[in-house]
Amino acid sequence: MMPGDKSQSRRIYVGLQEGVCAVSGQGDTWITSDVTPLAHASARLSASPVVRGRAYLAAYEAGVYRTDDGGQTWKHLDAYPSPYAHSVAAHHTDGGTVYVGSEPASLYSSSDGGESWQECKGFTAVPESEQWGFHGPTRDSHVRDLRVAPHDAGYLYAAIEEGGMVRSRDGGATWKQLPGIHDDVHCITLSGARPKSLYVATSRAPYRTDDEGDNWEVINDGLDGRYALHITAAPDNADLVLLTVSANARRENPQFYRSKDGGRNWNPIKSAAKDGDMVVAFEWDLQSPGTLYAGTESGTIVRSQDHGETWHKLPVSLPKLAVGAFAVTSA
Repeated sequence: MMPGDKSQSRRIYVGLQEGVCAVSGQGDTWITSDVTPLAHASARLSASPVVRGRAYLAAYEAGVYRTDDGGQTWKHLDAYPSPYAHSVAAHHTDGGTVYVGSEPASLYSSSDGGESWQECKGFTAVPESEQWGFHGPTRDSHVRDLRVAPHDAGYLYAAIEEGGMVRSRDGGATWKQLPGIHDDVHCITLSGARPKSLYVATSRAPYRTDDEGDNWEVINDGLDGRYALHITAAPDNADLVLLTVSANARRENPQFYRSKDGGRNWNPIKSAAKDGDMVVAFEWDLQSPGTLYAGTESGTIVRSQDHGETWHKLPVSLPKLAVGAFAVTSA
């Protein structure tokens, strides 16, 4: 990487417990933007691959936000029709299209960057939706994660906490419940290297499917902890998977793992975080094969340039990071 080569600069959108910011740079030089405070913690972030400088933030009970200047300022999207926003996914080829998952579990889409919204009625028309719920009397089921397949933007997958997985093959018009998986789902990942394979993290264990979710297998052999929180597969190698687990929902005894065989065997990663500091978010750099960034709960960001084998800390210090709220793009 040549000094001053701006084409190699990266921007990381980082969701915090009390706000959102952007970390930009390359090599050993990184700059953190001012933190934009939020009324509620960050939930998920999604950067547009089409519109430079644009990203979306789902902020739980504070709705949806958009930035068009690389994270320097964030606009609250007042037209979004629900106070709840748990997940967000920007379209891969249409710069105006974005999807947001809400509570009670429902899905909204926008074709104009979030200035107006439509509910995807087919989402809650799934017959099994009557069984969706959540543990505890004060909350309801919600769309914890939402993914647009990298090979075909007509394929959408949604993780419902608690309600399992649902899939659309027509851009969100109609949906199908996917049986055979634990109903408390936290995170979904797909790899463009093998589009039919998905991995998901649930409160019971991580799962894998190789047929778009029609059949699932538990992949937890060798893991010290059953509560799977976040998972990702390499975009250039669908068998290379990273995973965070803990002993329980209180995130006790957090562990970070890497698999080179699709989750059949797991090896602990010790160089990304100090003992007791959970790796809560990680995303691949799609423009630099083998490179990914991870954020820990305590506010550190680390980078690997060898598919997660070794890690190096970036020279930034942030407040407490939110789970899963992380996006990497060009600066």
